[in-house]
Amino acid sequence: MPGIPPNLAAHRLHVDPTFKSVKQERRYFNSNRNTVVQEEVDKLLHTGFIIEARYLEWIANLVMVPKTNGKWRMCVDYTDLNRACPKDNFPLPKIDQLVDSIVGNKTLSFMDAFSGYNQITMHPLDQEKTSFITNQGLYCYKMMPFGLKNPRATYQRLVNKLFKEQIGRTMEVYVDDMITKSQQVEQHPDHPSETFEVLRQNQIRLNPDKCAFGVSAEIFLGFMVHERGIEANPKKIKAILELRSPTTLKQVQGLTDRLATLNRFILWSTDRCLPFFQVIKKGRGMNWDEESERAFRELQSYLTNPPLLVKPLPGDILQLYLADQAQRLVQPL
Repeated sequence: MPGIPPNLAAHRLHVDPTFKSVKQERRYFNSNRNTVVQEEVDKLLHTGFIIEARYLEWIANLVMVPKTNGKWRMCVDYTDLNRACPKDNFPLPKIDQLVDSIVGNKTLSFMDAFSGYNQITMHPLDQEKTSFITNQGLYCYKMMPFGLKNPRATYQRLVNKLFKEQIGRTMEVYVDDMITKSQQVEQHPDHPSETFEVLRQNQIRLNPDKCAFGVSAEIFLGFMVHERGIEANPKKIKAILELRSPTTLKQVQGLTDRLATLNRFILWSTDRCLPFFQVIKKGRGMNWDEESERAFRELQSYLTNPPLLVKPLPGDILQLYLADQAQRLVQPL
């Protein structure tokens, strides 16, 4: 699959020379997982994403991650390599602000790049640093793989440059997730056309299974966005409504992590979630008492009808409420 021209973007690693290179010992898998590894390696070789490698300073192991459908995903453990690479601080868009900017548009088109990271070339000087080991041999990536430290920054830098004339006007981009927006239905055919032209010129391919064109609403970056406002992702709401009362600290932590993604949609979220954070305080052990259970049930009841967040109109009077309490500072707007 042809990728984005290297003169536009090529991922560099910038390994700190004070770090010693690491060659991880080969990790062994059972026959079923080895079959998955062989199939994935063959596919990556066929597409030109990887090549065989030799005389290496950095070697990483594979990690097999279970998918929700019961199959396995092959990943590379770049922990050692990432530790030796400085962070690329190129700014990513603020998700809340980006999602807010979409509200009020009547027609939307959502686009997702096909294997987006793998469309950007690894710089030739850094390809061998991405090497990984299998039963069949050693391989390294020609294209930017998942698992490295800074691919999101590399991709965002690229799309900011390519779509600079559209971003904020008819388009928003978060890494490889793209959306074109039109305040009037009749405007919309022109706006995606601008995007398609840029994509064609720079050989960026889309994943048709994850694209939606000319729609009024769709899930974007975890939120349901449409002309009227922003709604919580129904799947995230359903997941919490179907939860049973936690019986372990790990389950309580999982609950708070889920609630954090819905924070915008929970009025007085600090107060409502405080009992759960008190349970997971270090040194207290698992103590899911009546107060925790009551807060859990009340929160589930609240989320059966989550609010719709709307964009304020010009001239609207906004009120800011501050509640300074001993255990928290609440700042709803």
